[in-house]
Amino acid sequence: MEQFITAYKTAFTRYVDFSGRTSVGGFWRFIAVNFIVFVVLGILSNVSSVFLILYFVYAVAVLLPGLAIAVRRLHDTGKSGWMVLLGLIPLVGIILLIVFYVQPSDGPNDYGHGPQD
Repeated sequence: MEQFITAYKTAFTRYVDFSGRTSVGGFWRFIAVNFIVFVVLGILSNVSSVFLILYFVYAVAVLLPGLAIAVRRLHDTGKSGWMVLLGLIPLVGIILLIVFYVQPSDGPNDYGHGPQD
């Protein structure tokens, strides 16, 4: 559980850091925590409109840290952060990004010696 909290904190402390690298584990732990928060807020939004507002506020708050961690994850596999724009291609782009995100670390590359988290 501590690893999930650490990955989440790291993503938010480096929320505008698009340089460097993020490990595959740190990336997916951040995604898992976000998924759980979105599911809980989504379920609670059926109870009260306050939770619907919180859902949208959280979505906006996590947008930049999510983008930064995705770019750092791509850097870890030796790809340019601009590859994140593949996500704009319907269906195929998302599948390609997932394939890139699950690849192991590339070893030392142009973006650093190894993941910093």
